[in-house]
Amino acid sequence: MGLNLLNNVFLSEIMEWANSVGQREVTGLLSLKAIWENVPPSWNGFRDPCGDRWEGIACNNTRVISITLSSIGLKGVLSGDIRQLSELQTLDLSSNKGLTGSLPEAIGNLAKLTNLILVGCNFIGKIPDSIGSLSNLIFLSLNSNSLSGSIPSSIGNLSKLYWLDLAENKLTGTLPVSNGTKPGLDMLHSCKHFHFGRNQLSGSIPPQLLHENMTLIHLLLDNNKFEGSIPSTIGLVNEMEVLRLDWNSFSGSVPSNISNLTEVTEMLLSNNQFTGSMPDLTGMNQLSYLDMSNNSFDTSDVPSWFTALPSLTTLIMEKTQLQGEVPESLFSLPQLQKVVLKRNKLSGTLNIGSAVSSQLRSVDMQNNNISAYTKRPEDSNVKVMYVFRLDTNFTIIHACNTIYNCSLVGNPYCSDAISGERYCILPQQSNISYTTPPQNCAPSNCDSDKISSPSCHCAYPYTGTLVFRAPQFSDLENFTHYKDLEIKLSKTFKSKEVPVDSVSLSNVSRGLSNYLEMTLQVFPLDQDRFNRTAISTLGFMLTNQTFKPPPDYGPFYFTANGYTTFAEESAPKLKKILSMAAIIGIAAGGAALLIALCVVAIICFRMKRPPKTVERDNRLGLPSTSSWMSAGSTSSTLPLAGSRVFPLEEIKKMTNNFSESNVIGSGTYGKVYRGTLTNGQLVAVKRAKQGSPQGDLEFKTEIELLSRVHHKNLVKLFGFCLEKGELILVYEYVPNGTLKESLSGKSGIRLDWRRRIKVGLGAARGLAYLHELASPPIIHRDVKSNNLLLDEHLNAKVSDFGLSKTLLDVGKGHISTEVKGTMGYLDPEYYMTQKLNEKSDVYSFGVLMLELITGKSPIDRGRYIVREVRNAIDRAEDLYGLHEFLDPGIGLGTSLKGFEKYVNLALCCVEESGVDRPVMGNVVKQLEDILQMAGLNPYTDSASSSGAYGDGNSRHLYGDESLYGYSGQLPR
Repeated sequence: MGLNLLNNVFLSEIMEWANSVGQREVTGLLSLKAIWENVPPSWNGFRDPCGDRWEGIACNNTRVISITLSSIGLKGVLSGDIRQLSELQTLDLSSNKGLTGSLPEAIGNLAKLTNLILVGCNFIGKIPDSIGSLSNLIFLSLNSNSLSGSIPSSIGNLSKLYWLDLAENKLTGTLPVSNGTKPGLDMLHSCKHFHFGRNQLSGSIPPQLLHENMTLIHLLLDNNKFEGSIPSTIGLVNEMEVLRLDWNSFSGSVPSNISNLTEVTEMLLSNNQFTGSMPDLTGMNQLSYLDMSNNSFDTSDVPSWFTALPSLTTLIMEKTQLQGEVPESLFSLPQLQKVVLKRNKLSGTLNIGSAVSSQLRSVDMQNNNISAYTKRPEDSNVKVMYVFRLDTNFTIIHACNTIYNCSLVGNPYCSDAISGERYCILPQQSNISYTTPPQNCAPSNCDSDKISSPSCHCAYPYTGTLVFRAPQFSDLENFTHYKDLEIKLSKTFKSKEVPVDSVSLSNVSRGLSNYLEMTLQVFPLDQDRFNRTAISTLGFMLTNQTFKPPPDYGPFYFTANGYTTFAEESAPKLKKILSMAAIIGIAAGGAALLIALCVVAIICFRMKRPPKTVERDNRLGLPSTSSWMSAGSTSSTLPLAGSRVFPLEEIKKMTNNFSESNVIGSGTYGKVYRGTLTNGQLVAVKRAKQGSPQGDLEFKTEIELLSRVHHKNLVKLFGFCLEKGELILVYEYVPNGTLKESLSGKSGIRLDWRRRIKVGLGAARGLAYLHELASPPIIHRDVKSNNLLLDEHLNAKVSDFGLSKTLLDVGKGHISTEVKGTMGYLDPEYYMTQKLNEKSDVYSFGVLMLELITGKSPIDRGRYIVREVRNAIDRAEDLYGLHEFLDPGIGLGTSLKGFEKYVNLALCCVEESGVDRPVMGNVVKQLEDILQMAGLNPYTDSASSSGAYGDGNSRHLYGDESLYGYSGQLPR
């Protein structure tokens, strides 16, 4: 009898322990550890990966939600045991070239996965069909492996997918599209990035793939085996920014409506078999880089639209059947850097003109029929561009008078009489190379394999290759580009508090495929090497596109070299000399000993611990303050993580006994007071009215929710008080009041266009965190300008969670509940069906977006803002014809860059049907794009009055601090 009781006690405690640490997940990680080499030393032993903080593992309570092990030299395969990690949201194993084998079908069991990043490994075989089961996937990067077979049509099921990168593999077959019985890529309406270059894909582009509901900004199909004509449906994808179809076997005419792609900045159609008339690209005012070389277009005069592309930096039209004279006005385009028109039938006189672009570097007219060249007056004593180096290895370009090189080799102009003129000599390949110069110091002579950093310290850098797939510029000799890139890299790394001293770029080159490649070295701060956490963090930031390069660099990817010289001591590897029988014997003996010790400890503990008697507050069902405080204490820590219990006397002291002079807000719930903690920190004290049952419930909801969610765009709860019938919450003090007060002019804060985008972005990030990273998800249910607070930098913080609901049954997708919220912001679908889901918050946020630009309440003098904007919008007009609706404080009369895209997004959020609205994560991405269009970096610019925005700390769009403070941004 006693033994049975003892066994029951033991089994009960063991089961409690197993449930608390997510034993299946421990098993899954131990299985991966058993087949991987070079795992971090912290993985040794059969310990709890969450409680013991295994390197590269991030948890939410006891559940593993992230594995980020980039660039640490892992070897082995990715086994089917990965299925055990059912809560996993991020898997990044990039740049571990020792990882090989095929991807397991079991990867489709990771239902909560949002980021799958396996860049730069050596995976082989087919992409499993089961990948189409990852319904929450946002980021899929499998590029730079050796994957083969066709693209699974099941990827079309990934409705939340934003980034799809399958480039640099060995994929074959066609681009799959849906046919009524199976899905296809045409169903990925939210996907911005199709990166399929450098594969062996074939067939034609299905017309069905491209349609008006696609939001693609990058379509990269270069260096494949595609054939057939470009479908005319390409003109429907009007958000396109980069189009690469070069190095294929496309034929037929280029559709005339390709000029509808007015947002395109880079378009490469070169090295195909196009025929017919060259398309008229008039109106493509953003076009910067154009290459249509080596095609068989009909013979035609130099088109007039060449000179009507104001953003053009590079024009490459080699062997395209052009004839006639080149217009002088071409060379005066303000951004022009390079013109290549060789191997055509150009004739007459070449006149560069006197108004030549100051950025022009190269004019290549070889092998044409040009008979004369009109020299500029200063050409008579011109000196050719040359290069010299300083002792610091910093290369400087120097040019006298003429800043461009012009080649007329192979033209009648270069007759024997003047064949020695420099224009008639084959230009030599530039040997200009860039290496980051030292920072006002002398490079160190380093021992061993260490390298001298730009700050002249010897260290082991983290190295790899940055590859930019479609840069807008071609003047590689302009070192300003690389300095800007270095500054952005350093700023991004340091904003994440990664211990980075400096970065270095070198070996810059542009190959045949027009990819710009360079070596990146990242040097550690205050020591000579990085630890594993820093390496994985750096790798994750570069592979999941947390780092945003300058806009003229375009899409990129990064592959790292393995890092081996880690800062911490590696635990010695145990030799595999024990037989399986010996291992089993040792394990069994150890387990028996452990069981005996556990039983003794449990019995002793249970004999000593007092009975559980917890006083409960009658109204809330929460423990009262006294049950969490020992006798004589003034404060204590609540079992709810991060919340403090304040005694009523302390609350009175901090608010001067609830003095009216400290009131900073009031409402139906009661009043909010400014208070001061004993350490001098300001807080906001919310005191509920006595006797309100509704206030009780909202009070309890705020405690339960805010105690478990933490994000920079959510107001922070310090604690609460329940004494003597009082319901008091203590929040962080947010000094600039509500957004409503700023929009009404009450606060005196001026919100211009960019500040308003930034405020909206902050609110969206907070809501995206609640919807997509809180576990279980949280629906705010009362998104409005009165519940959005602005801190000292005008960063937005979502507040007031009294009406919020937790989505416990995620599979069901909604909660059936009575309708609550604020009229004007209320989702009509929720109002009609009483079914609440995340899209109800999206609707309210869309109303908030319209309120941000109009400054008006959602219902103003009987006019509903959503209906008014819908009825008035005219997409053919400037600012969509909404001038009369806009708040003058937004900066009317200045350029509201990104305005139209902002309005489109707002109207998408307030669609009648929830299924037609975007998820908050996608709203965040689009607002980041809009802010970037408006001239600010959405991750680094601060929100000070000087025109910068934010707190200077770059964060992931959700800001999940369990993933090293972020889990990646979604890039352009």
